[in-house]
Amino acid sequence: MKRYGAIIALKSEKLQEYKRLHADVWPGVLAKISQCNITNYSIFLREPENILFSYFEYVGDDFATDMAAMAADKETQRWWEVCMPCQEPLTPRDEGEWWANMEEVFHHD
Repeated sequence: MKRYGAIIALKSEKLQEYKRLHADVWPGVLAKISQCNITNYSIFLREPENILFSYFEYVGDDFATDMAAMAADKETQRWWEVCMPCQEPLTPRDEGEWWANMEEVFHHD
């Protein structure tokens, strides 16, 4: 199992829409997340800065293949189309990132 953390900004004018969307995530999107070996997935919001922090655990054997399968899923693509306009990627971030990945520097069970 590997833990992942990432951050992105949330556009202030989209705050309520984003919260509404995530209060009722589409069942097909949730199923695809599970099918792609992601567990314990949470998104936290820090206000008033409007920073989103995403955390999940990956329990599969091939992260790249699972993420490609998620990206190829039509319902997930539609979900991203409604969520992405709410978000504002941070700069700087690595090439190809939407959410900026974070380094885990401490963990305790």
